[in-house]
Amino acid sequence: MNSANRQFILPVLGIGFLIWFLATLAFRIAGQFFFITESPTVLTILYVAVIPALALISVFTFKKFKLLALENVVAGVLLVLPGMVIDTFVIQFFEDVFPNMPSNRAATFGSWLMWAYATVLLTSVIVGLPRKKG
Repeated sequence: MNSANRQFILPVLGIGFLIWFLATLAFRIAGQFFFITESPTVLTILYVAVIPALALISVFTFKKFKLLALENVVAGVLLVLPGMVIDTFVIQFFEDVFPNMPSNRAATFGSWLMWAYATVLLTSVIVGLPRKKG
């Protein structure tokens, strides 16, 4: 990756931060309606819905910056990095950040976050790996 191709790094980090911020804000305002651990249906919908949503956001970001091959993987890492770093503290101080959710939902929330981050990373690998021609 030459220096000309590195122009996407800061904007993609910014997009990752913005996604983290908006999602955290949404859960702070209405999280009590999402992570209902007593409802397997609600939890299943949450886990399934995040796949196409984050895959589309990821692919849109890769296309916006016209990324090639492994640049997509780098961008995937950059998209999740701000959230992963900040969510380390969010989970630790769950009750303070999300006073609208009972503390027994912290594990489910953390599990869902890991799933969401894995979705972005897997999307970046699938899009970014070179294809065999033949």
